[in-house]
Amino acid sequence: MTRSERIQAVRGMNDVLPEDEALWRRFEDAVAGCMAAYGYRRIRTPIVEPTRLFVRGIGEVTDIVEKEMYSFTDALNGEELTLRPENTAGVVRASIEHNLLYDGPKRLWYAGPMFRHEKPQKGRYRQFHQVGAEAMGFPGPDADAEVILLCQRLWDDLGLTGISLELNSLGEIDERRAHRDALIAYFEAHRDELDEDARRRLYSNPLRILDTKNPSMQALVQAAPQLGGYLGESSRAHFEHLQALLRGQNIPVRINPRLVRGLDYYNLSVFEWVAGGLTVCGGGRYDPLVEMLGGKPAPACGFAIGVERILELMRASSADAAQCDVYVVHQGEAAEAGAFQAAERLRDAGLDVVLNCGGGGFKAQFRRADASGAFLAVILGEDEMSKAQVSLKWLRGGAGAGVAGAQRTVAFASLVDAVIDALAGDDEAVGN
Repeated sequence: MTRSERIQAVRGMNDVLPEDEALWRRFEDAVAGCMAAYGYRRIRTPIVEPTRLFVRGIGEVTDIVEKEMYSFTDALNGEELTLRPENTAGVVRASIEHNLLYDGPKRLWYAGPMFRHEKPQKGRYRQFHQVGAEAMGFPGPDADAEVILLCQRLWDDLGLTGISLELNSLGEIDERRAHRDALIAYFEAHRDELDEDARRRLYSNPLRILDTKNPSMQALVQAAPQLGGYLGESSRAHFEHLQALLRGQNIPVRINPRLVRGLDYYNLSVFEWVAGGLTVCGGGRYDPLVEMLGGKPAPACGFAIGVERILELMRASSADAAQCDVYVVHQGEAAEAGAFQAAERLRDAGLDVVLNCGGGGFKAQFRRADASGAFLAVILGEDEMSKAQVSLKWLRGGAGAGVAGAQRTVAFASLVDAVIDALAGDDEAVGN
């Protein structure tokens, strides 16, 4: 096969290469820890769902349904299917189908790939990944506050800063209906200033016009009637209670009256976490969705995180994660056998160990050891093997570590304890 005939990945559907895997694992471990800390249990739903699930749940007059979904007809049975563009609708479908709320509210979370036919760009792909949480059966603003606090804890656990919270209330259906009528009247009076998308949405979904990214329409949108003026007493109380709970936990909030989110099923609280002008997480309350999808009415709220965008923030804010704790360097036939034994004993003790394979002199092996990100090198050569010893060498310094380059010889029989002591911060372990 010639170079021009090589098969490449579909545009916008990227490979995750081994050098990025440590970053993904760090993120996934942090997510699993946060979800467990708040009592959320994982649910796994199919990647392929009936197309009507998203048409009914997301809304026909949305960019996702109109332009972005990967939909197809199953050639075997004629069923209309879609690669999921988001997963809240799938989680709600599964909850209804399996009657998950029969014995009370549920805290659920998910992770996995989603698919939208968008223009690929940094942090936005046609196959992208989301992590989300859904608090189902909880009617009050306390659940809204909890999912927001969960996000904040995740940012803290990942060491991320500069992510700000924007908040708004969409009210209830009758309040949005009154606001909708006011929007239609306002935009009708300025029809000549509307772009093609806005004219198409004027009567079907005028609220989405407020979410336009067209620069020429920003002044018009800013002067449009605001939903806040149409909220009733109950909706205002819900929004104010949520703000009070967040203030009590010292969570800074910017109220954004133009924040509407892009899906039709939201009501009351909506929020976005924003970093560098990009939304990295969005969510809110979606009480109507369960009934819209055929279930008994039930309140719910949640969020979805754009994993690739968070990984970009992680990559920019921290050094590359280590591939392993220990790298085993060896030379000579006897040392090779000892190196295998040493590596296995260290793995038995729960350490991540890379054993040099493929030969090479000590200089070349140390280059590989340094590139692995390991903190410590275990060295076995003919001299060490003749004395039943190994050498330990710090490859890098830092908090809890020894001085880079420091080296010490220990008995082979004491290797595991010596390495554990060294990695635990015992300065004497590597002769500092």
